[in-house]
Amino acid sequence: MLKDVDSEVRQAALNTMLTTAHLRGERAVRTAFPGVATPGNARRTIYDCRNTTSLPFAVLARSEDGPESADVSVNRAFDMLGKTRDFFQRVFARNSIDGHGMRLDGYVHYGYEFANAFWDGRQMVFGDGDGRVFSDLTGSLSVIAHELGHGVTEHTTGLVYHNQSGALNESMSDVFGAMVEQWTLGQTAGQADWLIGREVFTPQIEADALRSMKAPGHAWNTERFGKDPQPDHMSKYVNMPDTYEGDWGAVHYNSGIPNKAFYLTAATIGGYSWEAPGLIWYEALKASNSETRFQEFADTTYRKAGELYEVGSAEQMAVLGAWQEVGISITGVSAGLARARTRTVGQNGDATAAVRALTAQVQELSRDVAALKGRVTAGG
Repeated sequence: MLKDVDSEVRQAALNTMLTTAHLRGERAVRTAFPGVATPGNARRTIYDCRNTTSLPFAVLARSEDGPESADVSVNRAFDMLGKTRDFFQRVFARNSIDGHGMRLDGYVHYGYEFANAFWDGRQMVFGDGDGRVFSDLTGSLSVIAHELGHGVTEHTTGLVYHNQSGALNESMSDVFGAMVEQWTLGQTAGQADWLIGREVFTPQIEADALRSMKAPGHAWNTERFGKDPQPDHMSKYVNMPDTYEGDWGAVHYNSGIPNKAFYLTAATIGGYSWEAPGLIWYEALKASNSETRFQEFADTTYRKAGELYEVGSAEQMAVLGAWQEVGISITGVSAGLARARTRTVGQNGDATAAVRALTAQVQELSRDVAALKGRVTAGG
């Protein structure tokens, strides 16, 4: 990937990868201990690293009660942390990343030409990009929501970052990233472009985005970087070593398979991705474990769809057909039945208004219950 890049860009990219690998190790250590989440009613605080890599010496740039900053990166980070926080609260009745009001600390201007953004288990960190390949990472809501999504996964199932469970971890973050962006823009599944990180490349780089959930393997194809390596079907599953050099078993590659399954589910059901499809995936995540693989997760989404929307419902059939299309058959369901039922669902087009209304009612009830719990807790 880097062989044709000039030496300066090459070194900046290598620095980014090395630093990210180091912080990924810190994330694993931090989440191994209970109590790392800091309660704070999901309050946002943004700090300026001033182009150093020392988080403890970063200076306060904006707080929840403070004025807007003169720094565009500070304000964007603050706003996008808020949009992601609000999404989880209003859609899934989840109180911040950990479900218990974890404060959201963000650090901007991290390092020199650092071309990445990441959640390290405690806080969100943003690089400025190198200005040649990558732009300021505070500019992409889907990337920021993706990284915060890792925190949600850490505090639910803790999917281990290796092989298929690691690819599911990455995929869930893309699912969250897409939903947060679509929710913010008010887009239906049909209106959205399903791109993750379309803003991260500079104008001189001919690439659509980091990843495409609608068409894995087609986010970019350039002379400098080659072709997007993501597969969209189990027949193209990428086998790589479970090492840093091997992307821990190709977690960023194989996430394309469950990504495509979620997109197909949302496209078949119609309407908003964060309603029926998002609720099914979120409940399936909570019902999974740290070692869950693709087959197990597919089976769980099918089961949850039946529990939430009745067995044999349009939603459950959409899930069934989506997984089959990426090469994963639901356990105990014949492929012939899946094809027949999926055709029926496809002929129906969007889910009915009644189903969407029911989904909204379920989500509203969840929010009311969460609010009631909060009042009871506050009252002692």
